Amino acid sequence: MPLTVNDVARFEASMPRLEAIAYRLLGSASEAEDAVQDTFLRWQAADVDRIEVPEAWLTKALTNLCLNQLTSARARREMYVGQWLPEPLLAGDPMLGPADTAEQRESVSYAVLALMERLSPNERAVYVLREAFGYPHREIAGILDLTEAACQQILHRAKKHVAEGRTRTEIDEATARRIVGEFLAAATSGRTEPLVRLLTEDAVSIGDGGGKVPARAKAFEGALAVATFMRGLFKPGKAKRALVGGSPGVYATTANGAPAIVAVFEGRVVGIMCLEITPEGIAAILNQVNPDKLERATQQWAAVGDHGEPLFNAF
Repeated sequence: MPLTVNDVARFEASMPRLEAIAYRLLGSASEAEDAVQDTFLRWQAADVDRIEVPEAWLTKALTNLCLNQLTSARARREMYVGQWLPEPLLAGDPMLGPADTAEQRESVSYAVLALMERLSPNERAVYVLREAFGYPHREIAGILDLTEAACQQILHRAKKHVAEGRTRTEIDEATARRIVGEFLAAATSGRTEPLVRLLTEDAVSIGDGGGKVPARAKAFEGALAVATFMRGLFKPGKAKRALVGGSPGVYATTANGAPAIVAVFEGRVVGIMCLEITPEGIAAILNQVNPDKLERATQQWAAVGDHGEPLFNAF
C-alpha cells in the first residue's frame, strides 16, 4: 500500500533526529544522508498502519543500517590512503543535532567522533543513543536486540574508551575565537616557540587528505614536532598556492562545537582545522583537507552568507 501524505509527514518530522543519529554513528554527512534515505525506503515498504511507535521503528531501522555500514566501513578504512578523520560540520549545521547538554555536545565533538573509531559498532550505537539522545537502556536493548544489562555494560566500556586520555573542556564561542586567534598568531610568527607554549607536551596533529590532497600518513606527535609542522604549513609557498588554485582566506569559526580554522578559496572550503582544547593547552590539531569531506561544509558556508573579511590570506 502506498504511503499517505500523513505517513510521509511522519517520516519527515523524524528526519532531523535520524540524520543527527546517523552522523554520529558514521562520522560522515553523506553516508548519514544515504542511511536516512534507505530508512525511508524501508518505511515505504512497511505496513505502517501496524507500526505502533513510528519513532522507535525508524530509529531501529536506521541504527541497523548504520551498524551494517560500520562493519563494512572498517574493511574500507583499512585500505584508506593515510589517516582517516570524520567529516567536520560547521556551526549551525542541523545535522549536528541537539546540543542542550554537555553529553550531547561532547558526543558530536570532532575529537570524540575520531575517538569513536576505536569502538565496536554496538559500543558506538549504545554510546550515541544513550549519551546524545537520552534513550533508556530498555529502548536501546530493543533497538539492538540485546538485554538491558548488556547495554549497560557496553555503555560502560564505550565511555571508558572515549574518556581515556581526555579532559572535558567546555568553551564559549568568544573564547574559541580568542584561542584560534592566538594559535594563528603563533603559527604565522615564523617561530616554533610561541606555538610550543600553546600546545600540551603530548600534542598530536593529524591530517586527512584521502589520497587526493597531500597529507602525512602518520600523525605528528609531541609539542615540538607539531609546532615545527604548523610553522611550515602556514609558511607561504608557490606549491601550496598552486595546489589550492590561489591564496585561500583564513577564518576563525567553530566546527562540531570546537574552535576551528576554515580556509576558503573562491567560495569553496578547502580545509578545516579543528583544535581540541584542554586546561593544559591545545592537545590535538585535526586537519580535514579531503575535498570529498568538505562538500557539505562548502554548502553550509555559502548558505550562511556574509562571513566578513578573512583574518588573512594563507600561502
